[in-house]
Amino acid sequence: MNNIILDQTFTNHDFSNQKIPGTEYDNCSFVNCDFTEANLSVVLFLECTFIDCNFTQVMMKQASFRDACVFENCKLLGANFSSCNAFMFSVEFKACVLDYASFYGFELKNILFAKSKLIGVDFTEATITGSVFNNCDLSTAIFDQTNAEKVDFRTAINFDIDPTNNRLKKATFSKDNMKGLLKKFDLIIE
Repeated sequence: MNNIILDQTFTNHDFSNQKIPGTEYDNCSFVNCDFTEANLSVVLFLECTFIDCNFTQVMMKQASFRDACVFENCKLLGANFSSCNAFMFSVEFKACVLDYASFYGFELKNILFAKSKLIGVDFTEATITGSVFNNCDLSTAIFDQTNAEKVDFRTAINFDIDPTNNRLKKATFSKDNMKGLLKKFDLIIE
């Protein structure tokens, strides 16, 4: 039996360390909710908004995020997106902290990352084509065998991407952040 929750706003709810109720949330808003170590497995989120929420170490096995779910000013420390359902995966991250999150082997095309911290995020073997990293900090983020074709890195900072080990065809960079592509070659750029 499907438990569908439509057009509701959840404010200041504590979902930490529990299985989130419901199997489908459609056009819902979550404001200042705590999902720390919550179990979102097999839950479907359609066109949902998460504002000021904490998703630290959340379990998302086969969770679905579709129709442009938006995370705004959320903390997603260590979130393992690679265990999510990839079918029609559509999200935006605005002013979020995604430190040590994993997108290992995941397909996330045309995703917007805006004004977010992605320190130590794992993009190994991921497909991130057409995505945008707008004013994002990618310190120690891992790009290894990543398909980053047509990705916009123009305003990203602190990345280290080996162009011989990743697919970067038609990816865009600015003159100011080129040293992130050349770090492997131990060149001095002034």
